[in-house]
Amino acid sequence: MCGIAAVTGIPEAAKLAFLALYSLQHRGQEAAGIVAIDTAGDGRTSIHKGTGLVSDAFNEQSLSRLHGHTALGHIRYSTAGGAGLVNAQPLLVKYAQGDLALAHNGNLTNAQELRDRLVEEGALFQTTIDSEVVVHLIARSRRQGVDAQIEDALSQLEGAFSLLITVNDVLYAARDRHGFRPLILGHKEGAYVIASESCALDIVGAQYIRDLEPGEVLRVQGGELTPLPSLGSYSAPAPCVFELVYFARPDSRLWTYSVDRSRRKFGRQLAIEQPADADCVISVPDSANSAALGFAEQSGLPFELGLIRNHYVGRTFIEPSQAGRDFKVRLKYSPVRELLDGKRVVVVDDSLVRGTTSQGLVNLLREAGATEVHFRLASPPVRHPCYYGIDMPTREELIASERSPDQIREKLGVDSLGYLSLEGMLACVDQKGTFCSACFSGNYPAPLVDLERGYAIASCGSAV
Repeated sequence: MCGIAAVTGIPEAAKLAFLALYSLQHRGQEAAGIVAIDTAGDGRTSIHKGTGLVSDAFNEQSLSRLHGHTALGHIRYSTAGGAGLVNAQPLLVKYAQGDLALAHNGNLTNAQELRDRLVEEGALFQTTIDSEVVVHLIARSRRQGVDAQIEDALSQLEGAFSLLITVNDVLYAARDRHGFRPLILGHKEGAYVIASESCALDIVGAQYIRDLEPGEVLRVQGGELTPLPSLGSYSAPAPCVFELVYFARPDSRLWTYSVDRSRRKFGRQLAIEQPADADCVISVPDSANSAALGFAEQSGLPFELGLIRNHYVGRTFIEPSQAGRDFKVRLKYSPVRELLDGKRVVVVDDSLVRGTTSQGLVNLLREAGATEVHFRLASPPVRHPCYYGIDMPTREELIASERSPDQIREKLGVDSLGYLSLEGMLACVDQKGTFCSACFSGNYPAPLVDLERGYAIASCGSAV
């Protein structure tokens, strides 16, 4: 998963792009970058990229060098493959029509197929990420004009993509035909802001206009919005429901849904489907807070802050073996013993992927005096990898792929375990069947071209 943002039509656009990326930090922590285009000044395009958090990658000096009325930013999710600054975005190249910059959120499921073809045609790749194939497709298109060349390139892509592209100071924004990944349009004092989530609009004081539609392509130039030919869309779009379950910030709105309200609905439905005889409800902070509040509201049990999350965990020189097998969990979470001692506790989490963190949490809660631990998940069992932009483990690593709920309960060491049903989750967002739920159901809306050819599909912006 990655985060993207663009600002055009306002002085010092890079500073607003920086703030937008700051608000999207939850979508990526490996690297951050901004391209700024100064056509009103010296005509120079400048770029700065750095590893780590946005606050690590940028400082006042680096931002002061990014001049212009248009800026494009990207933050990258930490993945297993393809790390390093060379693979950080935005990508910036010299193109026949001017400087071209690109930022991508999603996963191209035919990236290797396209890459093989382009290499055979003589293309020289500078990175190992799937996003670079889009740059080559644009540059090598035989169509006339930038608009047509971008359309030609995008029409060849399969899988998930929300894209922001600049050619000189002209900004393009596009979503794939299924609409897997979000992209939000906003307006501020004659300028336009486009970003992965509405929280990026809020931080810069931009007004929400709307979400881009699946398959929509927009051009923003000189303060004017121009719709370009659509890539087409499907009668049932497939935005990723896991964005609402876990990834998006709770204060964001995606596809007209309040993330916080959606998660509260998941929690209330979970309490109906999987009640527990207990004394209190706690969340696994922070992503499960809203769902836990919903569970507490529906069940009538008090909500307690039984776990405190340490937000300042960085790298440490202490090895896990030196501090016990739950080392990482103990660094990240601390139990409030006075609330847990002698209590039967319902622990609400947003999802269960590998289960290693959950095992450590259960141990912490037992040590803090909890007499019973009832684990509740505000989503169905994650049984299948995501190939559309969320970095999930292989199927073999997913705790629910080959285990029954009873087997998982035993492995976690909890008194009871309950998942929200797929039907219950989709009913909460009032559009049953119109979301991508492939990680739960195994039904993949877009073709997995590279996987069918025997290639691994890279996670967002990662190595192909």
